[in-house]
Amino acid sequence: MTEQYVLDLREAAETRTEVVGGKGAHLGALSRLDGVRVPDGFCVTTDAFRRIMAQEPALDDRLDELSRLDPDDLEGIRTLGSQIRRTLEGIAVPGGIAAAVTRALGRLGDRTACAVRSSATAEDLPTASFAGQQDTYLNVVGPAEVLRHISRCWASLFTERAVVYRLRNGIDHRTVRMAVVVQRMVFPDAAGILFTADPVTGHRRTATVDAGFGLGEALVSGLVNPDVFTVRDDEIVARTIAAKRHAVQALPTGGTRDVPIDPRRQRLPALTDEQVVRLVRLGRRIEAYFGRPQDIEWCLAGDEFQIVQSRPITTLFPVPETDGTAPRVYLSVGHQQMMTDAMKPLGLSMWRMTAMAPMHEAGGRLFVDVTARLAAPAARAGLLDLIGKGDPLTRNALETLLDREDLLSSLPDAGPAGRPGAGHGGAPAGGPPAPVDTDPAVVTELIARSQASIAALERDIRTRSGPALFDFLLKAFEEHKRVLSDPLSIKVIMAGMEATWWLNDNLRQWLGEKNAADTLTLSAPGNVTSRMGLELLDVADAVRPHPEVVAFLEGVEDDGFLDELAGLPGGGAARDAIETYLGRYGMRCVGEIDITRPRWGEHPAALVPLILDNVRAFEPGAAERRFAQGQRRAREKEHEVLSRLRALPDGDRKAEETKRMIDRVRTFIGYREYPKYDIVSRTYLYKQALLREAEQLVRSGVLAEREDAFYLTFPELGDAVRSHRVDGDLIRRRKDDHRAHRALTPPRVLTSDGEALDGTYRRDDVPAGALTGLPVSAGTVEGRARVVHDVARADLRPGDILVTTFTDPSWSPLFVGIAGLVTEVGGLMTHGAVIAREYGLPAVVGVPEATRLIRDGQRVRVHGSDGYVEILPPEGR
Repeated sequence: MTEQYVLDLREAAETRTEVVGGKGAHLGALSRLDGVRVPDGFCVTTDAFRRIMAQEPALDDRLDELSRLDPDDLEGIRTLGSQIRRTLEGIAVPGGIAAAVTRALGRLGDRTACAVRSSATAEDLPTASFAGQQDTYLNVVGPAEVLRHISRCWASLFTERAVVYRLRNGIDHRTVRMAVVVQRMVFPDAAGILFTADPVTGHRRTATVDAGFGLGEALVSGLVNPDVFTVRDDEIVARTIAAKRHAVQALPTGGTRDVPIDPRRQRLPALTDEQVVRLVRLGRRIEAYFGRPQDIEWCLAGDEFQIVQSRPITTLFPVPETDGTAPRVYLSVGHQQMMTDAMKPLGLSMWRMTAMAPMHEAGGRLFVDVTARLAAPAARAGLLDLIGKGDPLTRNALETLLDREDLLSSLPDAGPAGRPGAGHGGAPAGGPPAPVDTDPAVVTELIARSQASIAALERDIRTRSGPALFDFLLKAFEEHKRVLSDPLSIKVIMAGMEATWWLNDNLRQWLGEKNAADTLTLSAPGNVTSRMGLELLDVADAVRPHPEVVAFLEGVEDDGFLDELAGLPGGGAARDAIETYLGRYGMRCVGEIDITRPRWGEHPAALVPLILDNVRAFEPGAAERRFAQGQRRAREKEHEVLSRLRALPDGDRKAEETKRMIDRVRTFIGYREYPKYDIVSRTYLYKQALLREAEQLVRSGVLAEREDAFYLTFPELGDAVRSHRVDGDLIRRRKDDHRAHRALTPPRVLTSDGEALDGTYRRDDVPAGALTGLPVSAGTVEGRARVVHDVARADLRPGDILVTTFTDPSWSPLFVGIAGLVTEVGGLMTHGAVIAREYGLPAVVGVPEATRLIRDGQRVRVHGSDGYVEILPPEGR
């Protein structure tokens, strides 16, 4: 195929990104759009870049080195990137490329001033904008200078910031090519940036215009503060006119310079109101063409706007698809389920199909629509009350929306209301259910029902395969929902929660006790998640007496280790203990609500570091002692509370009511964790069956690998099994989407206008400098903070404070050895909080940006009763 080194800008198209790069493709598309002015120019294609790279074979080895670097190794990236850039800039531009560029410049005019802009193939994509990662050069005059700056653009593919960006986004350096856009220079009266959606809040109908005098470089470099206009529905709703003391202007001989602005003009707006609204309308046309919000660089020459760049705003959280134009308000399911990571399509679709409430997908996460509940005054109050007890940040975010006069009047007043409890084992948001007797046999009956239903599923699912499996699973999902919606189960969950609230509220009022229920519920019976952590201590007891087993486990790297254990002294007993544990809890894993996540039963090596930590940190019999210690502390607290109550006026009545509630909370609170155990038990059986089908599709050549099934929805996977056909391009796109979704942080509350809200704490009782959160487990503790993002890499020692984003039940084995807990996500009744109380760990959850603000190894003090965390000075200071 003949190489084409230069392409006219109007010939560049979005479908030719591999030839002209992201910027060139976007500008080429805009140059053909009626009513949009783009400066004339051409693209130096990626064929030219490939030719240059081929001139220096040693670059291949350096790219290999670059790919092996850690994105945090900035010194290594800086050194190697500099070497590659010097090499590229030192390569003479081959004659064929130089001649093609010179001819194209001749069509613009040999001495025409030009802007020379980098345009990488991984730039300005819907999922990764690479904004500011490569270089742009303004007012370049003459063929020799244009060629020199083209070389500099090629080299800018390997700046430190560009290399780090690719490494962090999983983009292979070898797959990225550099084109260069050369355009006629615009000498503007004003220039700036237009965001067609609010880049901070995400609100899609709100546009933001930054404007300054002269070239836009003054704004981009931070030389001046811009005028800022906020526009909604063709109306300027806010403006800030800055004192613009400087501007960047072009020099007659090439290059640019910083010039002072006449003091009389400094506080004049760079644009008139009419120009601002006209610019936003132009931006809306560009947004509509590309189908997503845009970050647009513009110039104003005379009274005409010219567009010099348009790229997607990739930091916005996507908006759920909805019918109609009425505003909607959504709550994050992930914040309720303590798993805010992006999920794959199969996980999303199966969670939706087994949920008790309709759910909406956006950004690889699920949301529940609470619009109807907010629109009805009585339901609104109940919703805010229930949410506020569990997560004040979510309540505050909703109240922020409700404080706006225009919102309530525009909300639809009909339609189904989703539960805030995310529809999987959560409590209903409506009125209180009929009371249930305080009888442990009720819990025993519920667990027996669940076990019988799961046993039937396990028996029947083995006999299904092919299309019949998918028909069977649709019926199994109905049984799944029937068990979750069992009225007796919901009554028991609510009874435990309501007893907790009653104890905390009344004992604070009567005795000044904060969070008294935390101690009263220690070692409550029937908590399957807390038992999971304690039983791993029992596994450590089976390993500890056998040094050869311990030494073997310290070298385990893969999941086949169980077969090798039996040949070691004591290895048989150790293997039996691990396999028994997996028989009870092998369905669990980090992020377990996503069916595609590897379970402990599939990846038993994930448990080995936790077992070894327990071997080192605990003495034999620790599980039984810890449980008994919790029971003793709970009994002592009960005796103390009842004694103090009897000494009060009307004390006998208060003590009698309190005793009844203590019995009630200890009977029912442990069951709070069981519905989730039921869910993941079923999910594991579903997964095993579906993976058997995926393996058959791999053997048939339909799928390239088994895990490709995770990028299909449940109906799509069923269709693939029936037809033995699958869209490979769809799977590749879904993989790209999932990578992009992983980089996004989901908000607690999201509107159909795209506004993302996380709420703030309205408190004045927190010391200056402390991090505010929600108190969920009483006590105060100091210790070394360990910031952990991956359970498998947790390096915890007794007395450490675990700091992480969220903890689902799979983190519970870590809780037995730590002194306190801090999380960014969580509420009073989410899993981490329940288990922290069960183990008596001081805990503060819902601490915004805790994993960023607290550095690993810092000493912190966790105030679990008061809901804040202090970062302490280093010891000795």
